Amino acid sequence: MEHVILISQVIMSLALILVFVRVVRGPSLPDRVVALELFSTTIVGLVAVYTIKTGVASFLDAAIVIALMGFLASIGFARFLERGGPRDD
Repeated sequence: MEHVILISQVIMSLALILVFVRVVRGPSLPDRVVALELFSTTIVGLVAVYTIKTGVASFLDAAIVIALMGFLASIGFARFLERGGPRDD
């Protein structure tokens, strides 16, 4: 079981690095918003795997808060773009 947890942590960490590159370089603002949503989702996955590894269930509360913040940030960016915010198409 430890090997599976380690492999999943490594893969998700690699995904975080790739998503961070997309956030920094992303060709347009909507692409960056999608990358930020994926970033928060991947962090939630990492926290969930860490919760399984340690057995401390209170980390799931932190994962829920991170997921909610990522969702609200996506909604905020979508409203900003909808109201005519700057776009780098």
